Amino acid sequence: MTSKFSITLSELKELMENRSTDGKKRIDEKYGGIDKIVQLLQSDATKGLDAKNTADLAARVEIFGTNFIPPKPPKAFWVLMWEAAQDVTLIILVVAAVISIVLGLTVEDDPDTGWIEGAAILISVCLVIVVTAGNDWSKERQFRSLQNQLDDDATISVVRNGESVKIFTKDIVVGDILQLGYGDILPADGIYLTGNDLSIDESTLTGETDHITKSVEKDPMLLSGTSVMEGSCKMVVTAVGPNSQAGIIVQLIEGQDEEDDEESDDDQKEGDEEEGTKMVNGNGKHKPAKASSKKEKSVLQGKLTRLAIQIGYFGTVAAVLTILVLIIKFCVSKFMFGEMACKDNTTDSEEILWKLSIHDATECTGQWTLYKGWRPEYIKELLEFFIIGVTVLVVAVPEGLPLAVTISLAYSVRKMMKDNNLVRHLDACETMGNATAICSDKTGTLTTNRMSVVQSFFMGKLVKHVPSRDMLTESVIDLFAISVSVNSSYSSNVIKSKEPGQLPRHLGNKTECSLLQFAGELGEDYEAIRKDNTEESFFKVYTFNSKRKCMATVLKTEAGFRIFVKGAAEVVLGSCDHILGEEGSIVGLTAKTYDRLVEEVIESMANDALRTICVAYKDVTDADQPNWDDEDGTLRGLTCISIVGIEDPVRPEVPDAIVSCQKAGVTIRMVTGDNLITARSIARKCGILTAEQDGGNILEGKTFHKLVHDDSGAFDQDKFDLVWPSLKVLARSSPSDKYVLVTGIINSKLTKNREVVAVTGDGTNDAPALKAADVGFAMGLAGTDVAKNASDIILTDDNFTSIVKACMWGRNVYDSISKFLQFQLTVNVVAVMLCFIGSCAHGASPLKAVPMLWVNLIMDTFASLALATEPPTADLLKRKPYGRTKPLISRTMLRNIIGHAIYQMIVMLVILFYGDTLFQLDEASYEVKDAPTVHGTILFNAFVWMQIFNEINSRKVHGERNVFKGVFNNYIFVGVVFGTTCAQIILIQFGGYAFSTKGLNWQQWLICVAIGAVELLWGQVVATVPKSVIPSGMRLGTQPFTQEEATQARMLWMRSLKRVQHQIRVANAFKKAGHERNRRLSLLAEASSNSLKSSPNDASPAHWWTKKSSESDIKLKGMKPASQPLLEEEDDTNV
Repeated sequence: MTSKFSITLSELKELMENRSTDGKKRIDEKYGGIDKIVQLLQSDATKGLDAKNTADLAARVEIFGTNFIPPKPPKAFWVLMWEAAQDVTLIILVVAAVISIVLGLTVEDDPDTGWIEGAAILISVCLVIVVTAGNDWSKERQFRSLQNQLDDDATISVVRNGESVKIFTKDIVVGDILQLGYGDILPADGIYLTGNDLSIDESTLTGETDHITKSVEKDPMLLSGTSVMEGSCKMVVTAVGPNSQAGIIVQLIEGQDEEDDEESDDDQKEGDEEEGTKMVNGNGKHKPAKASSKKEKSVLQGKLTRLAIQIGYFGTVAAVLTILVLIIKFCVSKFMFGEMACKDNTTDSEEILWKLSIHDATECTGQWTLYKGWRPEYIKELLEFFIIGVTVLVVAVPEGLPLAVTISLAYSVRKMMKDNNLVRHLDACETMGNATAICSDKTGTLTTNRMSVVQSFFMGKLVKHVPSRDMLTESVIDLFAISVSVNSSYSSNVIKSKEPGQLPRHLGNKTECSLLQFAGELGEDYEAIRKDNTEESFFKVYTFNSKRKCMATVLKTEAGFRIFVKGAAEVVLGSCDHILGEEGSIVGLTAKTYDRLVEEVIESMANDALRTICVAYKDVTDADQPNWDDEDGTLRGLTCISIVGIEDPVRPEVPDAIVSCQKAGVTIRMVTGDNLITARSIARKCGILTAEQDGGNILEGKTFHKLVHDDSGAFDQDKFDLVWPSLKVLARSSPSDKYVLVTGIINSKLTKNREVVAVTGDGTNDAPALKAADVGFAMGLAGTDVAKNASDIILTDDNFTSIVKACMWGRNVYDSISKFLQFQLTVNVVAVMLCFIGSCAHGASPLKAVPMLWVNLIMDTFASLALATEPPTADLLKRKPYGRTKPLISRTMLRNIIGHAIYQMIVMLVILFYGDTLFQLDEASYEVKDAPTVHGTILFNAFVWMQIFNEINSRKVHGERNVFKGVFNNYIFVGVVFGTTCAQIILIQFGGYAFSTKGLNWQQWLICVAIGAVELLWGQVVATVPKSVIPSGMRLGTQPFTQEEATQARMLWMRSLKRVQHQIRVANAFKKAGHERNRRLSLLAEASSNSLKSSPNDASPAHWWTKKSSESDIKLKGMKPASQPLLEEEDDTNV
């Protein structure tokens, strides 16, 4: 397509590569100035583009591109599956399963069923791959969805058809005229047109932290992704999307990262890979990775990683002990007592023994005797002992815990969206549950942010209502209306409601909107005033900042200049030398008059919880022009026009929410820019301050600064520790005061547990405090882009009650993980002990490979889903925060774990050793190693049913007796229990050889279910045991990490643990391959034993020789070969 523009895309990209004065020089030399650039782009610096000319907008998109950088496409599900399959342990498992299938089809007596176990292992591998890939896919989708919501909501002010309108940043095109203000993040590259005191933070692109002053003469180049830290301006867009400077960097980064596919961990601030994209798309993050890395590990993460290490120690000890016991037992059996062997006519006994290990016992033509020497087959038996030890270690690891953490956090994040909490960083969700202090803004958070002027002081009179027009002179009304209309951001507007009786809508700064509405109530039209005084006509603008506490605009007049000023009442009034008196006359403002106004007007309004604003002006002749760069000198000698009291009512739900926080052990501190009296009044209405509290409970910013800094101006933590415990309200504070307050509380060693601090913020200068806090809340409605991107959670309704809900959800996450741990560790303790005892007694785990797969994978997944999705209740706010040092596994939980483990172990051991007798069975599970037995099935079924009922017990972790309370409020839990029950029935009755199960009759089912149901009654017994019986030294999941430990623990927790959980499948696969040989040896020994005790016609099933007799009791002479045929020989090289 032939371009209709006289400047090309490549020329614009080349132009924007210039910086500072080089850019200005390039514009002047090649294009003839900035105005010429605007003409070449067929735009208008005053009117902007024609919004109705869709063809022109479409042409700009086609030629210069759209202002959107498509994020890196998500990986396809099959790619995630392929990556999951790259795990070395899974590869080994697949190879072992294939070998097992081949052996089953070729050397098994029954090829029709011999392949089943190997196929079951392959199915388990596929299940692991699908679960892993599905988890990664779901997590990526979730965070992309959250990020898209942030991007889609980003808007910016542009001039189109001569009017200022808000559009989505993705709709910006080259040639648009943008209006930038304090806190905006530039969504595109552009060139400065007009503005005032513009200061830009370019650290996202250059790394330099110093703010850059922009102007037409010095540096007109504005780059996407940078932030407006002060002032305002108009700029013409010259590059968007991939063609902008930030977009180019993003593409370079994505190109370099093609080979670096790092996993997205749940415990980190997510979405960093899309950082550059967000800079361009309107929701840029200012190096959040650097900021977040300075934050301590979240409370739950630190405890989980410590717990993982402690469980690893326990599992290692159990595994080593198991191996030692098995080796000692083996050595005693083989080398002290010996084993029976047939001594043939050859002199090479080793050869004879080797042959006999793979041949039928009937081939023996010599005499049976004891042999106590070494045999090559023993190596494989020792290897099997090692594999059993690995199995014990893997059983000890709660492999479902990472999934439970992920599910709980993801579930909470989705639900918190409905409670107006947009969680940007996943770890902030659970950290908020441990918050001990909340430093909250006042405006919009504790109050409605629906401001209106309810009191005013004009011409020497204080009026506690909106004055009628005839109460004031026309000159005073005109002066006030021009002042508030011009001396405000032109993006602040009052939109009249189309519905009769509805209040007008405020857009932009709410304080300015209240003044504009007040001017309208006086009969003035601020829009007409603004049309007569465009922003381009301003001579000078002093934008509002936290230091000067005021804003000023300078207009050129015929006689010289007129300066309009508005700001904090006591600050602006202190700069006034005159005031408008009766009939609008100018009278001198003496010190006595000043004191009277402060006491009778400002403090009177403040006592009514009103924000006080003073409006003033000053005329300057051409001859008496001040040094405009001297702000303090210029903004003195003013004339006071009016003092107004603006009401911002406390939200009706806030007092109750603050009471809930206080009961929950969370201290609320209000940080506001209002004066001391207003702040005190609001704090008392909210319930932050009681009627008796004052003095040290409320401080002004200046006083606070003096109290916490030494004589040299350096921060003194010891002095700070004397102030903060009693401080409840910080008035007339600056963002630096808020930062000092937050960091000081976090670093304080005054309390036993390190304080966990949350803070709210809406301004650009709040970003340092938001980043420094454990949890930073940004205002979604009133917050700047910089504040939002420095935060962890965005309050979409700017309401304090949403913070309380976040606290409740955070505590619910912590409790959900605790519930799962209580359930999971009980399962693991019993499984480890059972595996250890069974292996030591019979040389193999009582629970077969596939049933263990069901217990460790399916049950864990279901349990994590059920227990991690419990909805929060109000009871969560009736206890104190857990704190950083309190163990994750409390003494109550330990009591429950140990108590239920004792019951389950007693039941399992009774069934294991006496089940065949109690249930009148023909054979015990340990006597038949290769076929499913009723005994083994009962053992497995009873174990699972105890877990199903104990899952109900695990819903309560604080000693509550009613474990069914609220159970039907969690449909997921009910569905999981029902689904698990159905799956268990199907698995038992129809699992067969593949699942090592055999169908049970109704009496056996009834007994198994009854054994499980007793768990509920036993839970009541356990609850009666005082938790004091558990030694306080038994602390699991505690002790905060150092930074180095945290890094190592994270590696262990998020990666190593994930790999370790597959080892049990590897172990079982190896056991399958080597099992047949050992079975033949055992059957050979059994045959020899039976020959001494049975007649040749005895067809009773063979029992393990180690079960029925010992070598010392065996008659070695006259033994007849067993008549029962044995299985065919097996090639040991297949192991």
